[in-house]
Amino acid sequence: MVDALFEFLLRQGDNALVLGHRMSEWCGVAPALEEDIALANTALDLIGQTQLWLGYAAEVEDAGRSANDLAFRREVYDFKNLLMLEVPNEDFGRTLMRQFLFDAFQVPWLTALQASSDQRVADIAAKSLKEALCHLDRSQETVVALGDGTQESNARMKDALDFLWPYVGEMFADDAVDQAIAEAGVAPLPSTLREAHRATVKAAFRAAALTLPEGDFAHKGGRTGFRHTEHLGHMLATMQILQRSYPGATW
Repeated sequence: MVDALFEFLLRQGDNALVLGHRMSEWCGVAPALEEDIALANTALDLIGQTQLWLGYAAEVEDAGRSANDLAFRREVYDFKNLLMLEVPNEDFGRTLMRQFLFDAFQVPWLTALQASSDQRVADIAAKSLKEALCHLDRSQETVVALGDGTQESNARMKDALDFLWPYVGEMFADDAVDQAIAEAGVAPLPSTLREAHRATVKAAFRAAALTLPEGDFAHKGGRTGFRHTEHLGHMLATMQILQRSYPGATW
């Protein structure tokens, strides 16, 4: 159970870390000052959640590593994040659509985790949920505004949705770790949240004049070693360069 809990915590922390870093890449270059500030704040929230999840993971592992070690000194194939979260931003519409698709999962997920049999997991979830609710409100509102905006903004959001939707199924694909964690009462099976997620996105897409794609893929790419190493590898090279160059450096 310790191994399964460690893996579970890495998944939560890596999701927040990788998405937080991707969001931070807009700092100073977003298309509007308000968006620049909002995306930076979202990134800060996610990095704060990372500290909680990876800090607990380090305690569970009990191998002398810290949250910083887990964030900055692991190799690309050791990360457990959802593949959708590591793909490059490329387009502002893709960034916003990805945030919404993840937020629509994260809110019911964290809500469920508040009832975890592991009190630390429940406490982290309760704290993170407050931020996730704000993230969902904003990302949903922005997706609707752009989808129901101009012809160009609608086309860009449609392109973003078409690109990202094949990654969505990974969020709901159960594996042996999920089964062990569910049996211990730590978390529900991800597959049980599919309908809640679908209801949220369908309502938003209806208001945004977007069509919900048919089907999705259900692989766990990020958890079985199949990942876009060129994407995550490049991101980690940027994120980890200080700790890699000067191990143990502190401010």
